Amino acid sequence: MTDRTDPATGPRVDDLMDRLTLPEKIGLLHQCQAPVPRLGLTAFRTGTEALHGVAWLGEATVFPQAVGLASTWNPELIRSVGAAVGDEVRAKHQADPDGVGLNVWAPVVNPLRDPRWGRNEEGWSEDPWLTGLLATAYARGLRGDHPWRLRTAPTLKHFLGYNNETDRDRTSSDLPPRVLHEYELPAFRAPLAAGAAVAVMASYNLVNGVPAHLSPLIADELRRTDDDVVVVGDAGAVTNIAGSQQYLPDHVTGFAAALRAGVDSFTEDGTDTTPTTRRLTEALRLGLITEADVDRAVRRLLLLRARVGDLDPPGDDPFADVPTDVVDCPAHRDLAREAVKASVVLLHNDGLLPLDVDAAPRVAVLGPLADAVHQDWYSGTPPYAVTLVEGLSRRLPSVTTHPGTDRVALRVDDRYVTCPADPDGGPLTLTYDTDDTGFDVVDWGGGAVALRAVGNGRHVGADDDGTLVNDRPGPGGWVVRETFRFHHRIDGTVVLHHLATGRYVAVDTTGRLRVDATGPDTATPFTIDLLVDGAAEAAALAAAADVAVVVLGNHPMVNGRETEDRDDLALPAAQETLLRTVRAANPHTVLVVTSSYPYALGWARRHVPAAVWSAHGGQEHGAGLAAVLLGDADPGGRLTQTWYADTADLPDLLDYDIIGSDATYLYHRGDPLYPFGHGLSYTTFDYADLRLSAATMAAGEEVVVNVEVTNSGVRTGEDVVQLYTRQRRSRVKQPLRQLRDYARVRLAPGQTRVVRLRLRAADLAHYDQTRQTMVVEAATHSVLVGRSAHDVRLVGTVRVHDGDTADTTSVPADTVDRQPSGAGGRR
Repeated sequence: MTDRTDPATGPRVDDLMDRLTLPEKIGLLHQCQAPVPRLGLTAFRTGTEALHGVAWLGEATVFPQAVGLASTWNPELIRSVGAAVGDEVRAKHQADPDGVGLNVWAPVVNPLRDPRWGRNEEGWSEDPWLTGLLATAYARGLRGDHPWRLRTAPTLKHFLGYNNETDRDRTSSDLPPRVLHEYELPAFRAPLAAGAAVAVMASYNLVNGVPAHLSPLIADELRRTDDDVVVVGDAGAVTNIAGSQQYLPDHVTGFAAALRAGVDSFTEDGTDTTPTTRRLTEALRLGLITEADVDRAVRRLLLLRARVGDLDPPGDDPFADVPTDVVDCPAHRDLAREAVKASVVLLHNDGLLPLDVDAAPRVAVLGPLADAVHQDWYSGTPPYAVTLVEGLSRRLPSVTTHPGTDRVALRVDDRYVTCPADPDGGPLTLTYDTDDTGFDVVDWGGGAVALRAVGNGRHVGADDDGTLVNDRPGPGGWVVRETFRFHHRIDGTVVLHHLATGRYVAVDTTGRLRVDATGPDTATPFTIDLLVDGAAEAAALAAAADVAVVVLGNHPMVNGRETEDRDDLALPAAQETLLRTVRAANPHTVLVVTSSYPYALGWARRHVPAAVWSAHGGQEHGAGLAAVLLGDADPGGRLTQTWYADTADLPDLLDYDIIGSDATYLYHRGDPLYPFGHGLSYTTFDYADLRLSAATMAAGEEVVVNVEVTNSGVRTGEDVVQLYTRQRRSRVKQPLRQLRDYARVRLAPGQTRVVRLRLRAADLAHYDQTRQTMVVEAATHSVLVGRSAHDVRLVGTVRVHDGDTADTTSVPADTVDRQPSGAGGRR
């Protein structure tokens, strides 16, 4: 594909392929490609993290998490964010060409099948078409608009069927053919077919019993229309083939099989290329791979390097002149704030929101996320962060705050656990001193708590030698060493279980607290003295205020993150208690949920007057969220995944058969807490006069769906008009409803606009297992237009006729890059 677009690239790559020696070619197959000075090839690195900002490379603009960007339902905004991130990657690459690669590992396109998945915040939606649409927009921003040159080279993650962290390298995602072709593959096909993404990362899991890095789907699906798609391995995953997966007998055989299956770049052993080159060289000697296998992979990698300008002088690269001061520039700060505002979802509201700034209300902002902005594993390093307390304080004269956390002392008899109060912290010790004894207990759910020392505001964690110290900014790192679980004993004391190591806290002979007890029986029992009842103090502030805003949610590094799924959908117990206590103290309570994933908020839905949700929003989180709460911006966000009423509504986490298990909004038969597509405005909208351009259509045709939308309220607002269909009869089980198109419309009070949506017959296809292709049945379909998957305002019908028609490709060619139409959309 690249050769057809840029005539100069092919000959340049062909020349390099002719002159590279076989050992030099093998040296290009690792993530950290070796330089070849005699041919002018510099070192090249795949894999700069750019999920919602440049990560792990110093300060950069941090945008909302991907699931938050998705809730904007705004491809143009998302594309702008991708372009900003791409420019910042370019700027950092100019500053450090060897350390910052232009192959970026984003976006994640795994559909959000189950909200308990630890990496929920990385994805876009539980709907595969919407996932593909929004991920394509982000990838387009990352790649730029040049016909063949790339700002950066986006890589889709993770191929395929990857929605669990529990034993992720040893479990098999069993995908029936319909689930594979109708649910899992479309989100990958869309960005590739649009030319927005040029690479794919294979996933850790097995697919139908075969390691994903060896899957025949790499060749059969990813490269069916473009053989130049680069496939990169996930970190250590090729080693797993003969390691944890025990699928092949040794690493030489495993690495050879991965190369033959289509893996081009091996992400193994960090920057140490030796094991990979040694294994591939040995595989070549044994005849497990051929030079042709090596050449295919190297050619793909060189084509990618050519497209990002790595093989040509800088003057020939249209993206080479990105200024270094673009990182966190004012325009990117403004864009980050706009992205937060557009992503906020109003879950329910009895009129308490928006807060009336002119009335100068006294507002108590309460909870563990009231005055905090947290980063996830793939966040960048924000140069600053605006909390909600700060955002509201800029506009309101009286804002009080409290985290709502209990403050305790830990003691053994008459000795107390103390720690240094200076900023650098130090070891925790058991002494007779009563100074510097307080710890705030932060409940992050799943029984995991963090301890924050009152004296210096730093968190308690375990050093490598097991000593407990108060020198941490908070939970973080690949291994989170700052979380504990209290095990209550029958005598009223507790022992502290350190979650990262599985060991327990004990006091050694010098009085220091160490994580070295192998079980609760050898741990030191502590008595907990309550110094401050956090919920009671928060309630007192709420009672003295006009409005209480309770800010709850998750810490992205605890209880639901990469390597850790959630067990359930419940709010952390202490947070639930805080909410109920504050609501009892002040009926004018607003719940703000800031989280990476949905919660079951049944009590809050029934008893709290208003609730909003946002993902973790990055550096402008508090400013954007405050703008929505105060009515400066209409809450334009809509949910891209179902919020269930109870964990019992979900199938087993490892059951990937969404059709058989009635999973996702497509097949779920229950009443969700908040449905897919849900989100309220501060105004109201009426829908009327549904008109279809035709009552019937044949396969290959489309029907235009028009609907009148009126702002029947007193404020200007935005709505997302959504089009769903349901096939009334079929030979196979069909979705109960499925999103087909949508349009965002902004209306002044009393204004009416005709919103135009479209429905293509090809989009109504399902996978026929007997013919192994997508087919459109002759059938009648309900046409459902409304504000969410369950808030349907108007219903029509359309008949697809001319019999049972098979498409010639497994996905109709005109669906892979379909854009939302109608007001605010583009065709």
